[in-house]
Amino acid sequence: MSQRVCVEDLAILLIEPSRTQRQIITKLLSDGQIQKIETADSAAAALNIMAGYVPDLLISNFYMPDMEAPELFARMSADPNLSEVPKMVISSEQDHDKLDAVRQSGVLALLPKPFDRCDLERALRVTLDYLEEEELDLEDRDITEVRVLLVDDSRMARNHLRRVLEHVGAQHIDEVENGALALEQLSQHEYDLVVTDYNMPVMDGQALVNEIRSNPAYVHIPVMMVTSESDISRLSSVKQAGVSAICDKPFEVNQVRKLLKRII
Repeated sequence: MSQRVCVEDLAILLIEPSRTQRQIITKLLSDGQIQKIETADSAAAALNIMAGYVPDLLISNFYMPDMEAPELFARMSADPNLSEVPKMVISSEQDHDKLDAVRQSGVLALLPKPFDRCDLERALRVTLDYLEEEELDLEDRDITEVRVLLVDDSRMARNHLRRVLEHVGAQHIDEVENGALALEQLSQHEYDLVVTDYNMPVMDGQALVNEIRSNPAYVHIPVMMVTSESDISRLSSVKQAGVSAICDKPFEVNQVRKLLKRII
């Protein structure tokens, strides 16, 4: 059964070092009917707040006085009480590697500065979609019986993807860290869906797709690639290799639902 969540019910913790920016973002949130807003000017202050209060959503600047967002998210991931807190990042950073570290950490949205109220509202809708547990309705099978192999070298990304898959009703999910380990799993177990990252050590996502599509025993298995890769030529090669669907990081949960319904 779907658990409905309203935007005005969200309890948000905002980390923004700039007092002026905190005021601007807080007003945007308040104008969007959000009433429960806590603020912090550093990661340490936020962690101190979250020691006694777990927010529904953490909105963080990429750069904080004491650490960058990926480091904060890694600390939260290691804390059982904070590991499942949805995260959103606001940043003017343009460096691909730095942004990729954020995408791999399982953020729900990445808002570039400057952003307006419409951008923020869209990101909040993504959060609501994530918080609502709505079982995927498939025409020919029960989503709870679908066997999923999740392939990603980032533990935080795997945790995030697992939660999304569980939110739509998947119950049988195995995890591995690269394509080579995925092939071992495929040789030993039956799967109905493979969800894989693109950039991984040992064997990347494209090589994994090539192996799956060239093996008669696996060729029928749908493959969804979830990636932060932006190189058009590389993504084109993946599509030609036979991937069933490609989803960007960070992704929208509703998009994942639609893709899963189409490919399973």
